Amino acid sequence: MSDRKDNATGLPLAGIRVLDLATFIAGPFTAAILSEFGAEVIKVEQPGHGDPLRAFGTPSRRGDGYCWLSEQRNKKSITLDLRKPDGAALFKRLIANADAACENFRPGTLEKWGLGYDVLSALNPGLVLLRISGYGQDGPYKDRPGFARIAHAFGGLSYLTGMPGGPPLTPGSTSLADYISGLYGAVGVLLALRARAATGKGQEIDVALYESIFRVLDEMAPLYAATGFVRPRLGLGTANVCPHGHFECGDGEWVAIACTSDKMWARMAEVLGRPALADDARYRTAAKRVENRDDVDGLVSAFTLSMPRTQLMEKCVAGDVPIAPIYSIAETFADPQYKARQTIVGMTEPETGEEVAVPNVLPRLSATPGRIASLGPPLGNANREVYGGELGLSDAEIAALQEQGVI
Repeated sequence: MSDRKDNATGLPLAGIRVLDLATFIAGPFTAAILSEFGAEVIKVEQPGHGDPLRAFGTPSRRGDGYCWLSEQRNKKSITLDLRKPDGAALFKRLIANADAACENFRPGTLEKWGLGYDVLSALNPGLVLLRISGYGQDGPYKDRPGFARIAHAFGGLSYLTGMPGGPPLTPGSTSLADYISGLYGAVGVLLALRARAATGKGQEIDVALYESIFRVLDEMAPLYAATGFVRPRLGLGTANVCPHGHFECGDGEWVAIACTSDKMWARMAEVLGRPALADDARYRTAAKRVENRDDVDGLVSAFTLSMPRTQLMEKCVAGDVPIAPIYSIAETFADPQYKARQTIVGMTEPETGEEVAVPNVLPRLSATPGRIASLGPPLGNANREVYGGELGLSDAEIAALQEQGVI
């Protein structure tokens, strides 16, 4: 750990510097998590247009997309073309004072630029390098491009999504694989920094998008290996337990109900007004309920369709049955639980004065909670601070590098 101090002093990662070379979501999400808990993150972007994520989605008043403002929080931006020899040379100077770096290029890209881990670790033996890619750093598919949608498909999640007999659907419209991989990346960086504290040496971290998805498929791998069973698309329900799915209400709204045990089913039977169902031989155990899934779901569905969602919620909450409304984003903003925990917070974008709502910091630490100090930065907003103040380049040298397209 360096002895740098900034306004994050007192947070768990204060004094840690991270160079974020990655684009879009996965690697940058790792860096954002680290920044929330005190790490200084310098976002390294291509001169001229920066990270393509800036232009992704709906533009804010500043011009950068709202996704950029939210997901690149707390970072400083510098521009640097790593493909140019002078750019690579500047990067080597920066890496000497870094604790970690994040990249999500195709495997071999950094090596092609003369910036492989062998080169970087020779300059900084304690460097931790996170490498996120679609298929990982080795294997026959390592050179294929990868995105979250590709990972959802290859990792086995898309196959499960949809109605029985229907086509595989998109598992939500968010980049789930990117975010999960970013979380694994953050865990990896923290583990590597912990190991470095004992050994003094850094290491590489290899995260594949598809493996992050495959890792969260519960019993599917061991079950297939043992029995050959291939879980089909189950539509509104789920495997192994029932009733455990989505149910329509009388007013056209939807809820999720989760009865994961026989005890929960007994509560559900009470709410249904049919307590005898808890001891009915057809439904008494989880295995029997799954065997008679259509009957069980039919009983619950008839009940939910008989009343509006508000009334159904009241009955199930009173009966201690796990239930939640299936919310649109608009409904999350109005919900008292979201408000009480400040799950959504407002940040002011200083250039335009626009108030931007973003998800709050996770996880919640009681003694050293993370913070959102700033939204995603304007392109190159730290060029002068880093190149002039830290590396000592003169105004003339900085101007020349800009003219040459290096920064």
